[in-house]
This record gives sequence, structure tokens and C-alpha cells, in this order.
Amino acid sequence: LEIKDIWEGEGQVAKAGDFVKVHYVGVAFSTGEEFDASWNRGAPLEFQLGVGQVISGWDQGVQGMKVGGRRQLVIPAHLAYGDRGAGGRIGPGETLIFVCDLVAV
Repeated sequence: LEIKDIWEGEGQVAKAGDFVKVHYVGVAFSTGEEFDASWNRGAPLEFQLGVGQVISGWDQGVQGMKVGGRRQLVIPAHLAYGDRGAGGRIGPGETLIFVCDLVAV
């Protein structure tokens, strides 16, 4: 898991157990093609951090972000969808790149 802060926010820090709202764009590493983006739906993804509601790479990678921050996560397959992939958009064994904006904690 590679974590790179694009910019650090100034708000509350996200920690395990918190309910968070995250806007994101997801891109497949092998093709560079966008497979999902909350921006396209006009609403951030809401979930409880660190309890397995999202892929492991997110549970680990969003922790420590501050509200208002933007972070790039490069998530290997074993922390994402593994050998099964997801739907028709994410192939087996795919490394995923997400740019995540922490909107609220």
C-alpha cells in the first residue's frame, strides 16, 4: 500500500471506528482507465472506517487523513479485490489507484 498526501487538510483526523465521508476517483493501474468516481454521482461515499465495510486498502489508507485533505492510494490486489476482480470494470489481480478527498468525519 502506497500512501501519498497530495495536500493535508486542517480538519479532524480520521481514525478507526469513525464514520467518514470520502469523495474519490478510482483508476486501474494497468490501463489508466477510471472505473468509479463518487464525483460522478454527486455524493461522497459514507462508511465506518476500519471495520471492513470497504476494501482493506481504504480501511488502512484513509486513517490519519484530515478533513479537507487529498490523498493518493496505490492499493495492491490483495488489499483490494484480489484474484476475483469486481464486476466487469476491475480485472483479477488488479492494482488500483484512488485519489481520495476526506469530506467529513
